[in-house]
Amino acid sequence: MRLLLASLLVLSSLLPQAWAAAPAPPVYFDWFEYRGRDAAFDASLPAGHYRNPILAGFHADPSVVAANGRFYLVNSSFTYFPGIPVFESVDLVHWKQIGNVIDRPSRLDFDGLGVSRGIFAPAISYHDGMFYVVTTAVDSGGNFIATARDPAGPWSDPHWLPGIDGIDPSLFFDNDGTVYLLNNDVPPGPPRYEGHRAIWMQQIDLERFTPVGPRRVLIDGGVEPARNPIWIEGPHLYRRDGWYYLSDAEGGTGPQHSQVVLRSREVWGPYVPYAGNPILTQRDLPDGRPLPITNAGHADLVEGPDGSWWAVFLASRNYDIRHYNTGRETYLLPVQWQDGWPVILPANQAIPYAARAPSWMQGEASQAPSTGNFTERDEFDAPTLGSGWLRVRVPKQQWADLRERPGSLAVHPLAENLNTLRNPAFLGRRQQHLRFEASTDMTRPAAGVAAGLAAFQNETHWYFLGVRSIGGDRVAVFLEARDGSGATRTLATREAMASGSLRLKIAGDEGRYAFAFDSGDGGGWQTLADDVDGTVLSTDRAGGFVGALLGPFARDERALRSK
Repeated sequence: MRLLLASLLVLSSLLPQAWAAAPAPPVYFDWFEYRGRDAAFDASLPAGHYRNPILAGFHADPSVVAANGRFYLVNSSFTYFPGIPVFESVDLVHWKQIGNVIDRPSRLDFDGLGVSRGIFAPAISYHDGMFYVVTTAVDSGGNFIATARDPAGPWSDPHWLPGIDGIDPSLFFDNDGTVYLLNNDVPPGPPRYEGHRAIWMQQIDLERFTPVGPRRVLIDGGVEPARNPIWIEGPHLYRRDGWYYLSDAEGGTGPQHSQVVLRSREVWGPYVPYAGNPILTQRDLPDGRPLPITNAGHADLVEGPDGSWWAVFLASRNYDIRHYNTGRETYLLPVQWQDGWPVILPANQAIPYAARAPSWMQGEASQAPSTGNFTERDEFDAPTLGSGWLRVRVPKQQWADLRERPGSLAVHPLAENLNTLRNPAFLGRRQQHLRFEASTDMTRPAAGVAAGLAAFQNETHWYFLGVRSIGGDRVAVFLEARDGSGATRTLATREAMASGSLRLKIAGDEGRYAFAFDSGDGGGWQTLADDVDGTVLSTDRAGGFVGALLGPFARDERALRSK
């Protein structure tokens, strides 16, 4: 008897540990719907026109290349996975994502990094049947090159460039077969001021992925060094009519952002700046203009099949002068050659929301779901997740599953909260509109699990509209928030009956957000909290370089409750 009692005591002491160690039951999401309705997109498009931005919502630092009768574009992905999206288009207007350069978890590890570290400013190029993407994994390995015969993949593992410091690398293939690598780095001497940088260039052997010969400065500071210009970066080199054109971003990626250009008869320079610089900026326009577009810069140029030139670049759609929750988006404008210089937009001219399309544009004017007003619904009935879904950092385990219950997304809860510097069980899609609704239908979480919808800007700025089971058919619906203060706050909570599934909804209107639920009791949608401060999710307030994401999140809370 004593032996039996002792065994029972030992077993009872282990039960909480065993219970906590067992995987939590998944939460099933039957569908996810996103609706966007922005005033800027309400006007119908004239015939032969396209809509800006061409990629709405957090598509920063675009780079483009023409190859095999098509165009390919990549964007920064920072610490999101899969990383470096690859888009394809036949006309520079209608884009479809065809893959990712970073699509295998073994390639990079972003644990411990803030959301806005990781992959900065990839540049895509094509030469002799091979695609190259060169980029920087900030705080996670440095500069590297990935290659692919097919831009849809598979892409190679990173070819690291340990001898090249700095960020924003790009490749230039000269007519004589020489290949050069350009990038931003510290100036050759002590920096004279905050933001003092230089553009460097070095020959590179792409068969061995090793630099060759001396590394030299092409620009020190910027196009007007006496004015202490900041953050010369994002260099691209082009050759046209016997000239080498060096185009760079300048002024930082905020309201003073711009694009400048210099040229030389020799690849190593000296490079002479264009007297009409900048060739693109919005910094001189009045703050109070309607439907403003700001932060314009970081352009890449490409030639079309009719000989025209075009520029893709980043910019942001702001509200209340400085806030933008949709991040830095990708825009398209024609390039005009004036006296041998490329000009994207004349001074003091606003970026248009609608512009005349390239002469070879194909298909209808609608560009949804890349831009414009639209409704997109994911029924989770495909064999794999759509390309628009992102994870925060690289997952160490498979917690999202479409096979477990066909027609539903199974999210297996993890212990990580949204403030983690690891990978939480959160699946997000970009917020693409200033006015939007995001909704879902989900099963009631098991005991010890909180699940629902999150609106996520970074690990220190987010909202979580969650649900917990509290016994029987009763649930607690709650709204948690982090606003950069370092503490998670519960803003609202309400009990409800939910015998089966329930619906959740997040709605945004510029800087005001609302959170609602429908527990299936016949009462319809009920507001849990409205007029909530949406500037928490704005890039200028949260810091960094990304936009807000929306989507399902599940958290295993059993370990916390057992303590």
